[in-house]
Amino acid sequence: MKKCLLVALSLLLTNAAFSQNGDYNYSIAVRAYNLMQMPRILNQKDGGKFTETSFHSGMLKFNDNQISYRLGGSYLKKNVQIVNNCLNCEEANGKMTDYSFKLGFEKNFNFSRIQPYFGFDIGYRYNKFEGTMVSKNIQAMAVESASLAATGVDASKSGFIASPVMGLKINPIPQVTLFAEASLDFFVFYERQETVSLDVNNTRGFAKYNKSEFLLNPVSIGIQVNIGGNR
Repeated sequence: MKKCLLVALSLLLTNAAFSQNGDYNYSIAVRAYNLMQMPRILNQKDGGKFTETSFHSGMLKFNDNQISYRLGGSYLKKNVQIVNNCLNCEEANGKMTDYSFKLGFEKNFNFSRIQPYFGFDIGYRYNKFEGTMVSKNIQAMAVESASLAATGVDASKSGFIASPVMGLKINPIPQVTLFAEASLDFFVFYERQETVSLDVNNTRGFAKYNKSEFLLNPVSIGIQVNIGGNR
């Protein structure tokens, strides 16, 4: 008898404590912290370096039982400094703009207060760098006749992105969910690079490529508010 009462009480407490997506029609999520790899700029030496960002992306989720359909977007604009991958090569300083739009889903593994989940997103990403590049060649700098003028750079990437996702959600109260997730972005893009020497000649250069790269996003932490209760 005691065992039956304990089981019944446990079920009641679990039912009262957990928050399942099916209880709310919509969720609005904001990513408070991200640790992520950005697309490589030019022939960037440290292209695998991680970038920390905060409050630069969000999501709208449409909930259906254990599955949520998610529509997300991100926008980031920051000053960057890079060195190209060669000995005594160029150093570039400028402004990077990066934004993306994704559509996908996530599925919970259970209905408990702590909910592991997996998901998948597809979408569009655009990354652009505008700045100036100067030579770091020590020998060239020692020659007085060498042209040491800076070069203006405009490099952009745009294309398709696909992202498998693994995450964990914690529901302290039914209306609020804390989440942490990791993803791997497969970025297939068209890249164009335009350069112009900032001297009297204004020599111009242009190159275009079709490439792909993998970008790891090991940590993304945020909060979502669940609204539109359907009980």
